[in-house]
Amino acid sequence: MKQIPNLFTLLNLVFGFLAIIVILQNGIVIASGPSGEYLIDMPEKIWMASLFIAIAAVVDFLDGFVARLMGATSELGKQLDSLADVVSFGVAPGLILYQFLRLAVAREETGLDASTMWLIPSVLIPCAAAYRLGRFNIDPSQSHGFKGVPVPATGLVVASLPLIYWNTDSTVISNLLLNKWLLYVIILVLSYLMVSTLPIMALKFKDFTLKNNLPKLIILLIAILSVIVLKWAAMPVIFLSYIIVSLALKNRIE
Repeated sequence: MKQIPNLFTLLNLVFGFLAIIVILQNGIVIASGPSGEYLIDMPEKIWMASLFIAIAAVVDFLDGFVARLMGATSELGKQLDSLADVVSFGVAPGLILYQFLRLAVAREETGLDASTMWLIPSVLIPCAAAYRLGRFNIDPSQSHGFKGVPVPATGLVVASLPLIYWNTDSTVISNLLLNKWLLYVIILVLSYLMVSTLPIMALKFKDFTLKNNLPKLIILLIAILSVIVLKWAAMPVIFLSYIIVSLALKNRIE
């Protein structure tokens, strides 16, 4: 029975692995257009990676819940959870950004001959995730709040990009997501937020009092309204709200 939470954790890893398979099987397609120009696109199936990462996030939440419910928390479970999170919310999102960078660079005038060095910054995401989780595992002070943005949160933001790209009718948004400089900014900002020591609240309900849960309920309300209004583009707004509310409550978290 004590291994049941660990099975949930490994299921998190399984979905992260499936996300990677989908990302790698759907590379950039390059073909010649009717006028001799290059037609470059990334097959739409990569959105399945976003789905697998989202499922991994749900499982990641459940493994801790099940462990506490069964009184089966352990050091092994803590280490397994971090290892699974590196794959599901570090490596898989890093590969999504890698593919977006490939597409962004390939669309440029001399993009097909561009150096792969333009794509290397995407490795910062899994590296920052691994550092953040390693630090978390040896820091006993992060029980009521976090130092740095949790890895699953940044992973979900990156996972939302393919959904936004293939479901938007705005050419402005599409072009922004295919701007390598914006992608570099996203990579740097998310990596910094993970390795930083910013006080970020944990989204766990320890009781049902309004006073203790008001910040979480505010984020929940923002999330619902964002999904209704922005649909797939809601995740970045929710993410920013999470950080802003956490920083506003800095003294309570620390």
